[in-house]
Amino acid sequence: MKLTVFNGSPRGTNSNTKILLEQFLKGFSENPGNEYELIYLIHVDKQEVFVEKFSSAETVLLACPLYTDAMPAIVKTFIESLSTLKERKENPPIGFIIQSGFPEAIHSRPLERYMVKLAKRLGCPLYGTAVRGGIEGIQNMPPYMTKKVFNLFYTLGKGFGTTGRFDPEVVKKVAGRERFSNAAKITVKIMSVLKLSDMYWNSLLKKNDAYDQRYAKPYAED
Repeated sequence: MKLTVFNGSPRGTNSNTKILLEQFLKGFSENPGNEYELIYLIHVDKQEVFVEKFSSAETVLLACPLYTDAMPAIVKTFIESLSTLKERKENPPIGFIIQSGFPEAIHSRPLERYMVKLAKRLGCPLYGTAVRGGIEGIQNMPPYMTKKVFNLFYTLGKGFGTTGRFDPEVVKKVAGRERFSNAAKITVKIMSVLKLSDMYWNSLLKKNDAYDQRYAKPYAED
């Protein structure tokens, strides 16, 4: 199988999307004869090339982060550029991976529904959509904290490389927590009151010498 992968993260090669794709493609590549091409949508001046890559692909995977409950602008631009292929009957099968910093999978469901509708509009057979929350900060996590999610994406990729579809059971495991339980909500509230939930973000602010400006309101200043 030949897979054309579009990474829709504005962070490009430094993205969390890239890290998850690495695990997926590691599993995918273990199946003899499978090969892939990885394309970064951050190169917005190459829309014609992207459309050509899509139209000539055997199979497509579009992966992106959730941005403001929707998608990054570069992904929207790419999708709009595919409008010329809407009436084409030979469009390739497509699948999607959506990741976000929100700990609950439910935040990504509206975008998932949009992607399903997109596949239908393009006439692309849909082989699956996987969502995963709680990914922000994964680049700074120790291996014991990322082992489970990495294994899940590896398993998803390996299964896809064998069957040509996303295993629904694996997709369900990849999604993890759909919503916080009542007990978890109480825990999160306590952490917020005690400022424990700010520790990671404060560490990033300090790392970038921006901690003293954390309450800045540039748009409110004259």
